[in-house]
Amino acid sequence: MDSEDLHLMIDYVGTSGIILNPEQKSALLTSLTIIKSNYKFQKVVFWGKVAGIKDDYYIAQGYGKDFFGDKKTLYSKDCITWALLPPATEAMRKQAKLAKGRFLGDPSYEYEHVEIKKIYGEGDEVQEEEETIMIKEEDRLTSVIAEIDEDVCIVPRGSYQKWPTGEVVANRSFEGLTVSEAAKLSSYMHFREAMKLHKKTLLEKADLDKAIDFMDVIEEDVPKGSWSMQFERGSGLVSLRSLLWQGYVFFHVPGTRKFGSVYFGNGEKNMDLCFML
Repeated sequence: MDSEDLHLMIDYVGTSGIILNPEQKSALLTSLTIIKSNYKFQKVVFWGKVAGIKDDYYIAQGYGKDFFGDKKTLYSKDCITWALLPPATEAMRKQAKLAKGRFLGDPSYEYEHVEIKKIYGEGDEVQEEEETIMIKEEDRLTSVIAEIDEDVCIVPRGSYQKWPTGEVVANRSFEGLTVSEAAKLSSYMHFREAMKLHKKTLLEKADLDKAIDFMDVIEEDVPKGSWSMQFERGSGLVSLRSLLWQGYVFFHVPGTRKFGSVYFGNGEKNMDLCFML
């Protein structure tokens, strides 16, 4: 959700129970403008909130010229003071999955995970050895944000374009989806590098436009039915809610350039989804 229009766009997701009080709105508008200037970002978005037991984390993301390559994530506990999060590495994300339960709200807190390893000796001799792994909450937070971005962060088809140089930029000629297009899951794409596109046959790629069809469409998401679509205000607003990461909401006003998304949740993936559909 673009930080410059946050005070207006946050109302589009109000029907999903996502609200900010006037104090939080004014604090975010001021602090995110300062962040954009200090870090020389081209665009700053309010990503959402990860609820903790003691404190909540407010998340923002800043983009440079290339929306895929130049991205930084920041967090705050008071909507005023912001700190950079380290990039999520594969090792960090793998380790973060070992931490269970809700976030505490303290970035320096360390989760303790004990693994029991079996060491086989001579004959039938087996020894058990305990290994303690410490997981920092700050690392877990950046890993969960990266996973949510990978799984459910979406944009309308055509809102971004890929230049021949490989840079991904906002498409200035995008004028919004029509009402009929907005009703199809094939009109929305994952805002990340494509994972399934290279597996398609040449026949399937025949109707694709290389400039705008460089991401995966959410219609192919597994399991089927992981997205809930609703039209509100007649056909003046379309909302998509993720059932995989409950708390993620995307909105688009058909026929306009207005779209955005936000996540308000506890940072836990819905692992029971396949049994609920």
